[in-house]
Amino acid sequence: MLQELNFPKFEYRFKSTENKVSIFDVIRKKFIILQPEEWVRQHCVHYLINEKKFPKSLINVEKELIINGLKKRYDIVIFNSDGSIHLIVECKSHNIPIDQTTFDQIARYNLALNASFLMVTNGLNHYYCEMDFDAERFSFLRDIPNYTPH
Repeated sequence: MLQELNFPKFEYRFKSTENKVSIFDVIRKKFIILQPEEWVRQHCVHYLINEKKFPKSLINVEKELIINGLKKRYDIVIFNSDGSIHLIVECKSHNIPIDQTTFDQIARYNLALNASFLMVTNGLNHYYCEMDFDAERFSFLRDIPNYTPH
């Protein structure tokens, strides 16, 4: 049974092969093995596309980046049309509480990526921040702004 998440419902496609269930990822355009974190990631991707109106062409999922010489993978990044990064999303499984470690992780990613907004979610709880690079601080938001073309 799949965990009910605190996101709007969306149309998803499942496929089962060799006793493994996969879910179709509209960004990567392929089926991905359905793990609890992937369930959250797919809900978040559809939320960003359907509710926040971000174009699929600006969304990137599960890509590698190098931080302090270590290979890491971000969950979701949304680019601005100029190639700069608008938003980084860190997804956790629904049974992983969001804590300081999670915020530290996304903050480390943002040192390399310089996103304007950060989102952390476990599918049940969502946290949103806006960065102020000049003042070297961030502020929590009630939600992230909807997409506006520049």
